[in-house]
Formats: sequence, C-alpha cells, structure tokens
Amino acid sequence: MKKTGDLQLVKRMNRCELMRLLRLQPGLSRAQLAQASGLTKSTVSLLIRELMDDGWVTETQSHSDSDAASPPVMGRPSTPLQVDGTRRALLGVDIGVDTLRAVAVNLRGEVLASAEEALTSTQPAAACLQAAQLVRQLIDKLPHQAEQHRYTLCGIGCGVPGAIDERQGLLRFAPNLGWRNLNLLQLLRQALHTAQVPDLPVHICNEADAAALGEYEFSATHPSPLVFVACGVGVGAGIVQGELVLTGYQGMAGEIGHSILDMNGPRCSCGRQGCVEAFLGSRALAHAIEQGSSENALAQAGRYLGTVLQNLWMTLNPRTMVLGGASCIAHLALVQEATRMLGQYAEQAGMQAPDVQLTRHGLLAGAVGAAALVLYHELQPLQRLGISSTPPCT
Repeated sequence: MKKTGDLQLVKRMNRCELMRLLRLQPGLSRAQLAQASGLTKSTVSLLIRELMDDGWVTETQSHSDSDAASPPVMGRPSTPLQVDGTRRALLGVDIGVDTLRAVAVNLRGEVLASAEEALTSTQPAAACLQAAQLVRQLIDKLPHQAEQHRYTLCGIGCGVPGAIDERQGLLRFAPNLGWRNLNLLQLLRQALHTAQVPDLPVHICNEADAAALGEYEFSATHPSPLVFVACGVGVGAGIVQGELVLTGYQGMAGEIGHSILDMNGPRCSCGRQGCVEAFLGSRALAHAIEQGSSENALAQAGRYLGTVLQNLWMTLNPRTMVLGGASCIAHLALVQEATRMLGQYAEQAGMQAPDVQLTRHGLLAGAVGAAALVLYHELQPLQRLGISSTPPCT
C-alpha cells in the first residue's frame, strides 16, 4: 500500500512540474518539457494526455502549421502546449472589514465572474455564512453553454485581514474584525455546507498574502521575490519568495500595519501606539483629510508609505513591490508620493530601487489572490504535504 501511495505522490509531483513549466513558458512542446523536466518522453506524453483529459492543459496551433514558409520536418511536428483556460475554475473570497468580494477565475487568472456586497455582521459565524452564500451566488453566475460544458470547480480560497496559522486552520489575530484565536477553517467549511456549496478543498490565508500570490501566480513573468503592500482599513504585506508564500511561524509575517513608526504616535486598533496602520489605514487617512487639506494629508501619508517601502526593501530585497488596497486605488497621489520617496532613498544610497507597480486586479486583488491560493496548493505538493489535509483536485 505504501508503494502505491509513493507512486501516486511521484506521479502528482511530475504532473505539477509539467504544469509549472508550462505556466512559466507557455508553448513548450512535449519534447521540450521532457528536456526541461528530466522525465522521459514517454512519461511526459502519458502525463500530458492525462492533464489534457482533466482540463489542465490544451494544445495550440503548431509552429509548422502557422508558418507555411517553414521547411518540412521529418516525423511528428512539434505541438505547442499551454494551460487550458476553458474548463477549470478557481473560487476566491475576500472577507474584508466592511466588504465581501468573491471571484471565479480560470487557470490563467482571467476573471469569469465576480460578486461584491457589504459585510452585514462581523460576528464570525455570520460573516462566514454570508461569504459562503456569496460563493453560492457566484457559482450560479459562472458562464456555460450547456450542462456538460460547466466549469469544473477546483477549490475555494479565502483571504482575511489577519494572521493565519495555516497548519492548524486558525486565525490568530484580526483586530479590525475583533477576531482572535478563531478556528476559521472549520467555521468556513460549516458555512459552505449550510449554503449548499459543493464539497471542495478549502484553504485560508491572510488577504495580503493572497494578493501577493495572485500577482505572482497570474503574472506572465512570475517576478520573485515579490512584496504586495495592501493599504485599506489595515495595512499588510504579502511576501512571495521562490514560488513560496512566506507566512512566518504563526502567520504573522508581513503584519507591517502593526510595526511601529512612532512610539509616541496615535493609538492603533491593536492597542499599541504609533503603528503604521495608525498613520496609513483608511480610517486614519480619512480623519487626516477631514482635519486639513486633502493634498497635504495625502502627501504626508505618501511619505509614511514611502518610508515603509524603504524598510521593506532593505529587509526583504524584493525584485518587485506591488501596491493595492482601497487607499492606494482611490488615491493615486498617495502611490506617486510613496514611489518618489522610495526613489529618493535609493538615490541617497546610490542604489537601484525595486520596481513599484499598482495591482493589476484593483479592488479584486484579495479575492483573485484567494483563488490563486487553490492553484498554489495544487502545484506545490511537497511543500504542502502534511500542512493541508484537504484532498487534491485531480
């Protein structure tokens, strides 16, 4: 029995490796995949056939067919392969402090359907049930031409504004929701069952981690290391390094909103004084705008954000920094000033600052990233082994 289990794990690892290569380099042929992976051509052919049958991979027009001027090639022509975006869907839900957002995306990260509504209660069970009902609505909105052409659902990811201990499915710390030491994974599974959502693998993570994962997984270049900085009611950072999300011992990695900018500063929602959130959170920003001019408030907030980016740069040395969250999306002046400050710090040190971008997914970044979490668990079988007990999507 153990031998059979080992063989199944090796097979899944090999399938995932082929998927990883095709996501990094769409258009590879079977022969090129064999060369890049070190697998035999017969093994690659067998696995690709399975991946095609299961809706993960599809063939594209061969180079020889598309170029009539190309000389004839002996034997079977090379057929480019790519990730199939037409048959499988990933579901993601973002439980925010005041808003719920949910999306369905295909394996390429293209949004198939989305839904959004105000969060009606921060009571944990009620919030999870509302999120589950939104997912149920989303599934019903998925486009299909006929029943046999419905998308195969791979799983559900959920992002929340707090520290997640993924190994135990626990939310440790979410001050803006008032949640601490909560078995969120169990609550969410119960809510999904109550809402009659199909039985699927369920994964949870911090919303900034999710957003970082979405930017990485669904990017054509897969930039790494990547840091996503989310500025909303809270402020957080997600970190992707070498295809892995860095979460820390108890999921606290990236909780930059509760790092200290000024030990004598204003009180934060976590109970401490002078946290980044107390200067950059959307509530603090709105209060600053009320007290003075919008231009001055945004400029000051931009300088604070630029300082935060500088500290993250020196701590993590990312290749790319992505900014998102309601504050950054609503106030481009905030992003511009922060980028200018980061460039100024770099110039003073005689260094090249990392590339800074605005999120490609707008306010859906957290939900799209939560959907990417499903793909992440699928394509990292060794790293996830022993961490998640949910069955794989095969």
